[in-house]
Amino acid sequence: MATMKIKKGDTVKVIAGKDKEKEGKVIAINRKKNTVLVEGVNMITKHMKPSMANQQGGIVHQEGPIHISNVMYVHKGKPTRIGFKMDGDKKVRFAKSTGDTID
Repeated sequence: MATMKIKKGDTVKVIAGKDKEKEGKVIAINRKKNTVLVEGVNMITKHMKPSMANQQGGIVHQEGPIHISNVMYVHKGKPTRIGFKMDGDKKVRFAKSTGDTID
């Protein structure tokens, strides 16, 4: 299995689908299905039954998963690809457009 180049907390831009050109922060990543949840993108409507956590129930709007290939990391306001390189004995991510290390 390939390593995930996008991490939780990264700012990403959607490059394909109905929410194309939208930007947001990654909330969660599903490694098995290769999907990400992005804040404010791919909003779905879910009908919730009343429960202890949600006494009222009703209709809830929440983010739906997007395939990881449809998002791109945003570095300095522009979408860029991500690569890995060794910085001494530590593996770090870097932006391919500028060559800057990300973390």
